[in-house]
Amino acid sequence: MAVLVFGLVSCQTPVNTADNNTTKTDTKKPMETSYNKTDAEWKKELTPEQYEVLRNKGTERPGTGEYNDHAAKGVYVCAGCGTELFTSEQKFNSHCGWPSFDNNIAGGDRVKQVKDFSHGMIRTEIVCAKCGGHLGHIFDDGPTATGQRYCVNSLSLKFIPAGK
Repeated sequence: MAVLVFGLVSCQTPVNTADNNTTKTDTKKPMETSYNKTDAEWKKELTPEQYEVLRNKGTERPGTGEYNDHAAKGVYVCAGCGTELFTSEQKFNSHCGWPSFDNNIAGGDRVKQVKDFSHGMIRTEIVCAKCGGHLGHIFDDGPTATGQRYCVNSLSLKFIPAGK
């Protein structure tokens, strides 16, 4: 008798791309928001890697992100539009290879949740509520009182140190 065991040990299984640092999760068009920019405007403002993650729903390779082991005090903002999303107090080390947070600023106003059926799984994608930029996914396995783990791509974020 054969037993098939399938375990998810990270936020997502990477797929090789040309730059080997990001993966594309699906080919859906970016979601429509009130924060309208053309693809040309996004490409001018974002690095190619940020564009792949924020606009094409890509994923950076685990353990490669700038904010994965980041512990400074401050606020994490959307790299696409500057909206404050998470605080350093909400961040914890989940050992999944991506920055993890147990909540978002304002308890839900800044981060929108969208059902994601890519890769044969049912997950909940998280996007910036202002610009629609892909941030990552949320899981119900967090170790804090919220029970949530916002698994976020560093490329989706910029960090503003406390006091600035």
